[in-house]
Amino acid sequence: MSYTLLCSDLDGTLLSTKSDVSDFTISEIARIKDTLRIILVSARMPKAMRYLQKRLNIENQAMVCYNGALVLNGVNEITSVTIPISILKSIHLLANSYNIKLGLYYKDEWYVEVHSERIEKEIKYTKSTPEFKATSETFQDWETRKISGAHKLMLMGTKETCNAIFSILEEKFHHEIAIYRSNDTLIELAPKLVSKLTAIQLLLSEGETLANVVAFGDNYNDFDMLKHVGCGVAVDNARETLKEIANHITAKNTEDGVAKFIKEYL
Repeated sequence: MSYTLLCSDLDGTLLSTKSDVSDFTISEIARIKDTLRIILVSARMPKAMRYLQKRLNIENQAMVCYNGALVLNGVNEITSVTIPISILKSIHLLANSYNIKLGLYYKDEWYVEVHSERIEKEIKYTKSTPEFKATSETFQDWETRKISGAHKLMLMGTKETCNAIFSILEEKFHHEIAIYRSNDTLIELAPKLVSKLTAIQLLLSEGETLANVVAFGDNYNDFDMLKHVGCGVAVDNARETLKEIANHITAKNTEDGVAKFIKEYL
């Protein structure tokens, strides 16, 4: 099959460390980037992806942010879908009852209420800095600026509180939002009708289909993408459910799995 797009998740997949790509990955991307369009596909905000585009010398390519809620081609927005503020307010009330903190994301804006070890890690790994503000104040600010809602909502708690709230979120909000369990203490919420797969479909050129796409991933939010593209590749550290539906399994992200697959097959 002739592949024309290479789409890769970042954290746990393309990144060999928590925040960067390896020299091996850079060299393999350089070798193929004139024949394949390289699209970074992530739950990250744009500015947490642009430095990686620059490292890979693919700044001229589109990128998929917030699991497909925001798709950019340079400064141009291809699509932008948000979780409405009314739903955000309901989730905020529920999260407060479990002492779960919120992270609110809109374009390159990131708001949190208090500093924590989790926030410090994200600052370090994504090279982005949040604005510390009460969540109710963020809602007021957005309403004043006529911002419709968040591209992504992060819930940050303990393993126990995240376990407790997850099923309630699914029961109350599954029609409006997509819910991803990032890890034991993090839950990510995105607009329901978008995904990494729907974003990739928007980026197909005339004559291209999903069969022309090779994609790499490691987590639940990569499932549809890997299942429906022409070649879905899971890294060896991926969730078992992802590995079960992948066409190939490559080495772990810390062992340059994506670059090794590119070198062998592309």
